Amino acid sequence: MGENAQHTPEQKRGIYLTVAIMVLFMIAVIAGFLNKMNQPRVITDTELRANGAIKLERPRILDEFELIADTGSSFNTSDLAGRWTLVFFGFTHCPDVCPTTLATLNNFYQTLDDDTRKDTDVLLVSVDPQRDKPEQLHDYVRYFNPDFYGVTGEFLNLKRFANQLNVPFNKVPLEDGNYTVDHGSQVVLINPRGHYHGFFKAPLDPAKMKLTYRSMRATFNG
Repeated sequence: MGENAQHTPEQKRGIYLTVAIMVLFMIAVIAGFLNKMNQPRVITDTELRANGAIKLERPRILDEFELIADTGSSFNTSDLAGRWTLVFFGFTHCPDVCPTTLATLNNFYQTLDDDTRKDTDVLLVSVDPQRDKPEQLHDYVRYFNPDFYGVTGEFLNLKRFANQLNVPFNKVPLEDGNYTVDHGSQVVLINPRGHYHGFFKAPLDPAKMKLTYRSMRATFNG
């Protein structure tokens, strides 16, 4: 009477099957949870604004423009199509705002998952074409991230492009005979249609940018 009852082969198979089903169920639950964690959280326009991002009610179609990429090739409106592009206006002689912004954009870029990063570009548009030749711009931008790139061009073409994105800039003479350039500090978002989609206000926060950027991507009807 004190001996343990032995399980029959059928009972053992039943136990193994039950354990296997429970393990598979647990794996499915964990996988579902992880998948949900990786999905972008869609937030309202009010929440976007509270987190420093403004989405245009209707994306703005950009007029044709022609600039010069930091590789020396031409850069025009069609080059913005097919990918998401974050555009920042600055210049290589900028003492503080530009390097800080590019470093922050690099931090933001690094937080993105591989699939999101693959179709996300970060573009610096020079507001100082007199000093920012393509080769200088190329080295400057890639110092912050080898995937970032820059464009320059004729002053009036740059001004027209900036005006379309509501980014002001102005050349300011200095007492020593040199000059600096005052410019807007917002980061503009261009959607895969090549349209002005919205912008991120300064000061930039990588975590908030990730939240708002992923939400705007998720609600985009491409």
